[in-house]
Amino acid sequence: MTTQQKDFLHSLWDFFCSLKLTMFLLISLAVISIIGTVIPQGTPPEEYLASISLAKIKLYKALGFFDMYHSWWFILLLYLLTVNLVACSFKRLPHIWKIITEPVKVLSGALEQSLSNVATIRSSDDPAVLKEKVAAFLKADFAEPEVVEADGAWHLFAQKAPWCRLSVYFVHLSVIIIFIGALIGSLFGYKGFVNILEGESVSKIESRSGKQLDLGFALRLEKFSVAHYASGAPKEFKSILTVLENGKPVPDYTNARVIVNDPLTYKGITFYQSSYGNAGNYFFTVSDLDGKNPVSLTVEGKASVNLPDGSSMHVLEATRDVSEFAKDLSGPAAQVELHTPDGKAESFVVYANHPELNLQHAKEHGKGPVLHYKGAEERMYTGLQVAKDPGVEIVWLGCLLMVVGIYIAFFMSHRRIWVRIQHGAVTVGGNASKNQGAFQQSFEGLVARLTTDLTKEKQP
Repeated sequence: MTTQQKDFLHSLWDFFCSLKLTMFLLISLAVISIIGTVIPQGTPPEEYLASISLAKIKLYKALGFFDMYHSWWFILLLYLLTVNLVACSFKRLPHIWKIITEPVKVLSGALEQSLSNVATIRSSDDPAVLKEKVAAFLKADFAEPEVVEADGAWHLFAQKAPWCRLSVYFVHLSVIIIFIGALIGSLFGYKGFVNILEGESVSKIESRSGKQLDLGFALRLEKFSVAHYASGAPKEFKSILTVLENGKPVPDYTNARVIVNDPLTYKGITFYQSSYGNAGNYFFTVSDLDGKNPVSLTVEGKASVNLPDGSSMHVLEATRDVSEFAKDLSGPAAQVELHTPDGKAESFVVYANHPELNLQHAKEHGKGPVLHYKGAEERMYTGLQVAKDPGVEIVWLGCLLMVVGIYIAFFMSHRRIWVRIQHGAVTVGGNASKNQGAFQQSFEGLVARLTTDLTKEKQP
């Protein structure tokens, strides 16, 4: 290998070990995540597409902004950050590993000068006796020491929690594990949607990209119900589902309740309650203001129908008894949205038992038509969001490892004590990998107790 090739490899290695690269990648991912929060992901709502120009739509599609977390450049950033973390870990780990596995056990003059916590205790006892006393003290008060004889002196070394120096590598590893779990979920998982009519079952769903995906089993909607607040807003909508394998109900997955924030999970596929509607027919009559020329009208589910005057209408919501929302009224009612030929839109309620209110509304808004509600043939359906993420358990493992690593990094430290016994002097030195202020207080207390133990008198 030529010198030029070696220089290039060294430069490439230094680039991936750079802290600047780490900060750049983290800031980039944070900014991009903000973009992914602002711009709707998946299939954008028509309202959003209508609010931006065609040029922006084309640009966003080209950049993958509508499915940003699966775009090649977002995954590339995750790969780069993973390589950066691995490179940084490999560069710094050997030194840390040597500190943990091959500690300096002799308190030399150079080491003593480098320590900020050093104290000397005078004693006339025999060095061998002092060694035994100090060893017993450290074992009881700090940690069991290792004893070494060097240069005519006894040296004792004791340490606590040396492995906590690896906490940063636990955090690095946790980030990599989370990325691996996310990539597994992205490559082998999916998100989709499915509507199921009451009494019917489905075995396929539609992904965000419009692709039909086979579940490997069937899901049947036994019953759907919705409860409302007094204001008319939905309070709770509930699906009763049964999982079918080869056409037979699966034990423990029969008549399973699914509501918002309480999904159903089977074989790693989770079904979330998302929406609902009526796929049955709504019945109306349309007439002139004077009641002449009545025409029967059937509206199928959420479909729109054309009225005789050229306007169009679709049903937003219907109820069997409007008294739940208006105490002075009764009977069935439907909230409809009317689009006039000139492009205006209006939402209002059409009643079955109160034709005078229907007529009043028509007169207030022109010459008609007058709508009268006749009821509905209800056939409810449930809308379920479907998600499969085989990497979710790996992500949770990474999160757990990250919590452990961060706890160790912030609340634990590698503490070391050296003792040298020579010429009637017991020299004690100490060091901690972090939180020096707290360690100084701990060190001073240890020295005071050791002095008392050796001299049998308390420090003033």
